[in-house]
Amino acid sequence: MDARTDAALPPHPAVVQDDELYLVRAFAAPVPLVFRMWEDPNHRVRWWGPTQYVCKHFEQDFRPGGAWRACIVSPTLGENWQRGVFREIERDRRIVFTFIWDAGPAAGVETLVTITFAEQNGATIQTFHQTPFRTVERRNNHIVGWSRLLDCEQAYVETLAKGDSQ
Repeated sequence: MDARTDAALPPHPAVVQDDELYLVRAFAAPVPLVFRMWEDPNHRVRWWGPTQYVCKHFEQDFRPGGAWRACIVSPTLGENWQRGVFREIERDRRIVFTFIWDAGPAAGVETLVTITFAEQNGATIQTFHQTPFRTVERRNNHIVGWSRLLDCEQAYVETLAKGDSQ
């Protein structure tokens, strides 16, 4: 594993603009495992979506220029389709992709998501950055949704890291 130190961590922005969100999560798992959760759709379908949602469809062509598409289902909101295109992939370090909802208040609005991975004291620090949002309200709705999705990712990854499931 390519160990990255504190100096290699992306800086946390001093100020987050109204049109962006920035989340940081520490995982008790090695970087290659956390990265693989984004790379492998068989894993991603198991955690993709906020708590109370189930991902019923996830497909992707994991390469720069490759497309992805997913459907998460909520008991109250039904099906929610989303899609995008991978812009950059740097193994175990960075993934950049577009994100577009197919329906709803943010339908058709393309945002750019950047995920970074760094090792720190045996844990993985994963950052999540998404921009631009049209309104602060839309951004805030996504903060809640992405935070809950990251809760699902963390529970899944850390279970795998403990060897409880493959």
